[in-house]
Amino acid sequence: MMKQVDAIVIGAGIAGSSTALQLARLGHHTLLMDRQEFPRHKTCGEFMSPETKEMLEVLGVDLTSQKIAHSTMDRARIILPHGGEIEVPLPGQAIGISRYELDRILHQKAHSAGAEIVTKATVTGIHKLDSHVYEVDCRQGDKLVRYQAKAVIGAYGTKKPRGKASAVEDIRDDTVYIGIKSHYNGINVPEQVELYFCNGGYIGISPIEEGKANVAALLTLDSVQGSGKSVLEILRAAAQTNSRLAARLAEGTPVPGSQVSIAPLRLSDVPDPWSEFPHVGDAMLMIPPLCGDGMSIALRSALLCSGWTDNYLKGTLNYHQWQSGYTDEANKEFTKLLKRARRIQQLAFAKTNRLYPGLARMFPGLAKYVVKATRLSEKGLTP
Repeated sequence: MMKQVDAIVIGAGIAGSSTALQLARLGHHTLLMDRQEFPRHKTCGEFMSPETKEMLEVLGVDLTSQKIAHSTMDRARIILPHGGEIEVPLPGQAIGISRYELDRILHQKAHSAGAEIVTKATVTGIHKLDSHVYEVDCRQGDKLVRYQAKAVIGAYGTKKPRGKASAVEDIRDDTVYIGIKSHYNGINVPEQVELYFCNGGYIGISPIEEGKANVAALLTLDSVQGSGKSVLEILRAAAQTNSRLAARLAEGTPVPGSQVSIAPLRLSDVPDPWSEFPHVGDAMLMIPPLCGDGMSIALRSALLCSGWTDNYLKGTLNYHQWQSGYTDEANKEFTKLLKRARRIQQLAFAKTNRLYPGLARMFPGLAKYVVKATRLSEKGLTP
């Protein structure tokens, strides 16, 4: 069976659904596909930095109008294993909302804009023909379907489709991590994000909707060996190396069904905007989660990519201009941000991190710089 569309977005998370939403709104027949069912719980810090506000406005997403109210945060608190603490204001108001709810909202917007959404569809092959037309083969239940499109966008996170390599070598760090997440009831989090360092990584606690707290961790795979196989077992084991974190988790009870994990996970050394087609979100760039801007990068990359893709589909650009234009702008936008984030990640894991609270008190601007250095700047975007 062959179906023709203008654009296919592979991966229906934040980056993919917002890309599909914008392309559909611009009049292109767009297919958004994912191998999983949505909405669903995903491994994520569920923290939207202040810089996401203007990007959500461009998408026409007003979280204040939703039936389920989101949470807000205006400061970050960092708690080290040795008892030291740093508190720093955020450069604006951050938003706490679960990926379950955010993905639901974005899918609803994309569908209303005219995007076709197909879930439980496994991509088995992507081929670029000489005419710069793509053919995408996928399995939907017991059916094999082939789609043909002028544009394909990769929004599949860190797990590439079979046979698809990166355009550059060694784009990911050698250290292998595991990401885990669970929601909790009973942990009262004021308007702040809490970041606890522990053996092998860090665990963030932030408020989301309905009075729940999101507990998300990035830990080295080596550090969790022998900690148990479930998300909750791993969280409990990691918390034993930070007594304040252990006490915090003991205040609440896990929400059944909200536990998810992803492994192996490797952080990016450089952005990867293009292979045989453009990438957005985590497929382009996996930033250290402590920097708290992954969701902002997903939205920003979708805005950039949809703009270049729109011009290509309309014939304003040829294929090579589409490729070079998006690649150059994505590299310009994200390379320096990633370098700063990686330096801060290295500092966070340094043995001298017990000295940081004293440094922050001596140099108040230091902590504020660290927060601002890992944020995208506002662009003055208009809906």
